[in-house]
Amino acid sequence: MSCFHNVFYLGGHFFLYFCSLYPNKLTLCQFPSQYHHAWDFFCFHHMRISCRHHLVTNEANSKQDPFLTSMFTLLLLFVLFLPNKTIHAIILIYPQDPVLRMGSNLTASCWVHPDLGVHAGSLFWTLNGRQLPSSLYRVLSPSNLSVTLAGLNASRQTSGDNLVCHNHKGHIMAGSCLYVGMPPEKPVNLTCWSRNTKDLTCSWAPGGKGETNISTLYTLKYKLRWYGKEKECEDYSHTQPYYCSITRDLHLFTPYEIWVEASNQLGQATSDVITLDILDVVTTDPPSGVTVSRVGQLEDQLGVRWEAPPALKDFLFQAKYQIRYRLEDSQDWKVMDDVGNQTSCRLAGLRPGTVYFVQVRCNPVGIYGSRKAGIWSEWSHPTAASTPHSERLMSGSCDSKSSGDSNSTLRRELKQFFGWVRKHAYGCSSISMKLYDQWRVLMQKSHKARNQVLQGDKS
Repeated sequence: MSCFHNVFYLGGHFFLYFCSLYPNKLTLCQFPSQYHHAWDFFCFHHMRISCRHHLVTNEANSKQDPFLTSMFTLLLLFVLFLPNKTIHAIILIYPQDPVLRMGSNLTASCWVHPDLGVHAGSLFWTLNGRQLPSSLYRVLSPSNLSVTLAGLNASRQTSGDNLVCHNHKGHIMAGSCLYVGMPPEKPVNLTCWSRNTKDLTCSWAPGGKGETNISTLYTLKYKLRWYGKEKECEDYSHTQPYYCSITRDLHLFTPYEIWVEASNQLGQATSDVITLDILDVVTTDPPSGVTVSRVGQLEDQLGVRWEAPPALKDFLFQAKYQIRYRLEDSQDWKVMDDVGNQTSCRLAGLRPGTVYFVQVRCNPVGIYGSRKAGIWSEWSHPTAASTPHSERLMSGSCDSKSSGDSNSTLRRELKQFFGWVRKHAYGCSSISMKLYDQWRVLMQKSHKARNQVLQGDKS
């Protein structure tokens, strides 16, 4: 039940009604002669005035019966030219569908036409289906009953709260929707970005607690800083609230001024204005063609390769990349920040015989000389690969003491080598990787030779 109506008796078996939510729609109903009043027919058939057997409107139903359509048109013209006194309102509630601020008071009146023979003292009120106590009522006249509500709470839903006037039998006489809420506060967290310079998308958050309890409109507005005309964003997201994309007539190398206006029937508010150049807020698609592979038989390494974003291939910029990886059975990601602008890198210090998931993302830094930090892309889809199994773990050792000594020596040598790499190289330097590969191969050969000697002594 989302809207009620004012009903006007035309005489005979006809009446007109107006729906408050559709003020431009005038509807004619014909009611059977066994009902004494038009309102009786309305209440008998449907709360929302369906008049489903004899309903004629200016829309689809009128096409179904040419005779009734002609009758409706003639009657409507006749009614419009009648003196006002010939049309009588049967039942009215005032105010009709008011918009009120939380905590305010309301006095509503239910007026019944004297010809209906209904005394105001026999009426009662309900709010959202619950009867209101008679102590809130006041009989203003034999045909007028009021109710006073103090300290109104917020509406339970944006379609409003239903305040209804009933007769002594409980039948609905008339009703009104109450919209109780708050004016909007200043929108906050306005942020914008451009994907591959092809659009400009902005998001924001409602101010304060974010809930006005009544329908509130948010409008993203923008203009070129020095000479532009104010425009409104048109492409609002249907899946995410408070998102809008500007997709036409974008200008590079020119600052934009952007803001959000929030408005409802209780007030309006405007966010802070942000100024930006599209080239300063460019983000791109995630790197494509991500592959992860083993590095020979090195048991603790994986090689990662990817392709630069093709959408920005014609732009002058220097990309930055990040890699993150995790164990198959873990949700904790480790991030490598020092990859630089290369499109390949190696992950070292991994567990032997373990599956890893790897992702890469890109930051297009310094497009056409922009000095802004840039915006990271989304992460690429996870790519999985496993490290080789450790020969030491698979073959075991016949001498636990010798094995422990060799493992201790290996850990010490690894610590020394990585300390040298951190001191003399940066990122995934190809020189340091080459030296490291040679060093690892040498260490593995040395370890195999040591194991063979130990096994020969035991035999």
